[in-house]
Amino acid sequence: MPSRDPMEPATARNLSGAGLTEAALRSFAHGDSERFNQIAQSLVRHLHAFISEVQLTEEEWAKGVEFLTRTGHITTDQRQEFILLSDVLGASMLVIGINNQRPAGATESTVFGPFFVANSPRFALGDNIANGAPGEPCYMEGYVRSLSGEAVPNARVEVWQADDEGHYDVQVAGLPAPRGRGHLFTDNDGRYAFWSVRPSAYPIPEDGPVGDLLAAANRSPMRPAHVHFMITAPGYQTLVTHVFAEGDPYLDSDAVFGVKSSLITPFARHEAGAAPDGSQVNTPYYTMRYDFTLAPTQ
Repeated sequence: MPSRDPMEPATARNLSGAGLTEAALRSFAHGDSERFNQIAQSLVRHLHAFISEVQLTEEEWAKGVEFLTRTGHITTDQRQEFILLSDVLGASMLVIGINNQRPAGATESTVFGPFFVANSPRFALGDNIANGAPGEPCYMEGYVRSLSGEAVPNARVEVWQADDEGHYDVQVAGLPAPRGRGHLFTDNDGRYAFWSVRPSAYPIPEDGPVGDLLAAANRSPMRPAHVHFMITAPGYQTLVTHVFAEGDPYLDSDAVFGVKSSLITPFARHEAGAAPDGSQVNTPYYTMRYDFTLAPTQ
């Protein structure tokens, strides 16, 4: 008897229930790799189990398809609604937890978020990356070190944040240039430093399908105040994380489940006067100090 072409799905008729699930599983048994087969078959198995468990109606299935369609339509180069969906389902943090099990002492990771933009402007140490973003001035500094405490020089420190109105620059129409985002490099001592604005708590975008999902669940859309950091250096694992503002009222109810206690630090308020970098500030301002510890690539 001639063998079946592995690229051709098994022929089957009159399928339902467990027989249908088994046929669907067999159809994903001859993929390009064993890993593909494993992922596809697990997806089918859990999807079928979900549909059976809740006895999903055709109307509900159609609404789910329509929800995913709207999620795709609203996604652009500057707004990633699928990442936002992954975040609010807790999926992003689950994947991060599985793939970022770093040694004790290394800075913890958290969600990437939907507002990262590649090719941000470069700044020198001590520059102001706010570029007109509204908010109270905030001087942020610290060190990037290895697990043994050695300085990591020339590490790329990518930063992006919302302003004090809760908006990222990509959410504001008509801006001539990025603001509240940029990258710089640590000096020979592993030090980074820059001016920006103090971050504030904000709601994740509520004008799309993910906002509708949260409303249906009676869930808060709020995220606690934070600044995004992505740090890369040869010989070290890439670190994607946040620094959260101590005392924020939403630290224990983050809409995307991203808060880690080790990532919380004070944003201290100061009256007008001499700043840590020696400059004179004519208004009240804040300072934030946080040191990052990178794990080696092995």
